[in-house]
Amino acid sequence: MAAITDLSGHVAVVTGGTRGVGAGITRALLAAGAEVVACARRPPDKPVEAAGRTARFRPLDLRDPDAVGAFFDRVRDDHGRLDTLVNNAGGTPFRLLADSDPRHAARLVELNLVAPLTASLAAYALMHRQERGGSIIMIGSVSGTRPSPGTAIYGAAKAGLDNLARSMAVEWAPHVRVNTLVLGMVRTELSHLHYGDEDGIAAVGRTVPLGRLAEPTEIGDACVFLASDRAAYISGASLHVHGGGERPAFLDAATVNH
Repeated sequence: MAAITDLSGHVAVVTGGTRGVGAGITRALLAAGAEVVACARRPPDKPVEAAGRTARFRPLDLRDPDAVGAFFDRVRDDHGRLDTLVNNAGGTPFRLLADSDPRHAARLVELNLVAPLTASLAAYALMHRQERGGSIIMIGSVSGTRPSPGTAIYGAAKAGLDNLARSMAVEWAPHVRVNTLVLGMVRTELSHLHYGDEDGIAAVGRTVPLGRLAEPTEIGDACVFLASDRAAYISGASLHVHGGGERPAFLDAATVNH
């Protein structure tokens, strides 16, 4: 199927772009015609491909500022430009605050907030010199917009990431656009760790107004839009990609209007 948006000649970097949501983003950008460099700490089990095209993989620990700088220098040397950075890498295990400790918290903030900042600063150094500038997309979470029991530190970091993106959008305009995708639940190869077996995944999906979890490529489609000229006047925005959000629990608990 032909891509609706053509990103031919476009160079994109996707952090954590080799599995899960990141792989879906990488595939969507490839299908739209972009040249994609996917980075992660470990190589993928198999290359990430779409539409007969393959992403280039580069190993990178985003917590190492020197390595991040060298990575983006290589992108510049190999491709001559950088049009889009998708800050997707991140995550958290389930852990209640009372069972956590300051070192664990610092590592989560480093991965989910400081690392995207480090990558964005390196990308901006390339983008702001380009005639057409560039686009930075933060992959946020609904965990940063509501209470997030069991993933509270992650939620706090994602809330900070959204605020950071809006400040970047002001400071780096007009050359670089910065936006956030606020994700709800996405079905990936790791969904069973969060939601259980197929029955559990289906039950969780029924709590979403659209009746299911998102697919990774649907997140990718939103990234393609924000990376494209169709979003040329969109910056500092937080686009919710969550299937309508969460049905308020009180509606089911109430004894009227059933």
